[in-house]
Amino acid sequence: MFSLENKVALVTGASRGIGRAIALAYGRMGARVVVCARSEALLDEVSEEIRNAGSDAFALVCDVTEAESADRAVRACVGRFERLDILVNNAGITRDGLLIRMKPSEWDDVLRVNLSGAFHFTRAAARVMMKQRTGRIISVSSVVGLSGNAGQANYAASKAGLIGFTKSLAQELGSRGITVNAIAPGFIKTDMTAGLDEDQTSRVMERIPVGELGDVLDVAGAACYLASDAARYVTGQVLQVDGGLRL
Repeated sequence: MFSLENKVALVTGASRGIGRAIALAYGRMGARVVVCARSEALLDEVSEEIRNAGSDAFALVCDVTEAESADRAVRACVGRFERLDILVNNAGITRDGLLIRMKPSEWDDVLRVNLSGAFHFTRAAARVMMKQRTGRIISVSSVVGLSGNAGQANYAASKAGLIGFTKSLAQELGSRGITVNAIAPGFIKTDMTAGLDEDQTSRVMERIPVGELGDVLDVAGAACYLASDAARYVTGQVLQVDGGLRL
């Protein structure tokens, strides 16, 4: 039930952090993986690691904010592997700041990457999956999208938008054999949390029942479950991977 043997997955933001961990986990589970991001060098490293693990993979440099880039990535995936079974919308950025100091460009940039990027890739992938009458769409949201966070109005809005997007598409696409779910990570050890100082980290950990920050593999495990046949009857859900932060 948990095998991804011969499945084809496309992962955005796959050059590092959570996206990289998901792409590698899919490869180890037998999936053929298309990794997308803006850094060609980092993508080549990820795809090579997947191939060394015994699965096929190739890298595509893309800009998730451009609809044509999404269309091109999906066409390339289908052209090589003849199908697309799993889409992971993971690409994301932050431009933190208090609302009254936030520049319009900082608002627009975060919404364009985090939310519009998922729209572009999901629309392109859904066309293929609807013809196949099967597919898995997984978007990486955040606990911030559920609770908000001071200084992150743009980021929280984009991640909350992904949750509404997920629930709407689960209703639209369920009859075509396509499940649509989201993952809401808490504080995960990535480049985004590396900027926390010791005091900030200590205060965060006091709020987490398990007493530690999460690892990218914790999120990858959730993504593997949602992509597998074990989650065949799961759709429109937000799986929190947060160590109990939002209990």
